[in-house]
Amino acid sequence: MKIGIIGSGNVGGALGAHWAQVGHEVTFGSRNPGSDTMKQLVARAGGKASAATAADVARDNEVLLLSTPWPAARGVLASLGDLTGKILIDATNPLLPNLQGLELGNTTSAAEQVAAWAKGARVVKAFNTVGFNIMENPAFRSDKAVMFYCGDDAGAKQTVKQLTEELGFDAVDAGPLTQARVLEPFALLWISLAYGRGLGREIAFKLMRR
Repeated sequence: MKIGIIGSGNVGGALGAHWAQVGHEVTFGSRNPGSDTMKQLVARAGGKASAATAADVARDNEVLLLSTPWPAARGVLASLGDLTGKILIDATNPLLPNLQGLELGNTTSAAEQVAAWAKGARVVKAFNTVGFNIMENPAFRSDKAVMFYCGDDAGAKQTVKQLTEELGFDAVDAGPLTQARVLEPFALLWISLAYGRGLGREIAFKLMRR
């Protein structure tokens, strides 16, 4: 699968490298694809990883991961051109600068805003409820960390489920895209436990079934 990473920081770097390592063709987007930072990221990812401008990444890949900081998301999406038909995985969280709350909530979500800005894209919310270190390794002894995802396009969700499971997560469909209204606040629980309650970053959630 050809996967483009829009926002190659901690989250984008972790997911893109992991997908490259399991055999996908991954391209990291950057304003400066030839920079030392991008060369190091591509080398760490290995496999079929490469770097290109964000516009080229958006044009040439069937699946896109949006992992920019929330304040940059609208402008970045506007610069990518027509995303009609693309699977767009939204990993953003509309966090306040102090990480104590969200800019959006209850009646809308970052994912719904992303869908409005990227008209025609098949938006799926995922990879927003744990830190990038858990995305690098979701295994906890014999258990798997859960990763919820949501969206309105069944085909796009099936693709995201596959990509999530390939990383080692327990992938769980949380429903339509409006469910991002609860998944984004759920990210605050991880942040508050990891930082505010002193549990550290090596924590994740598990869904138990009976």
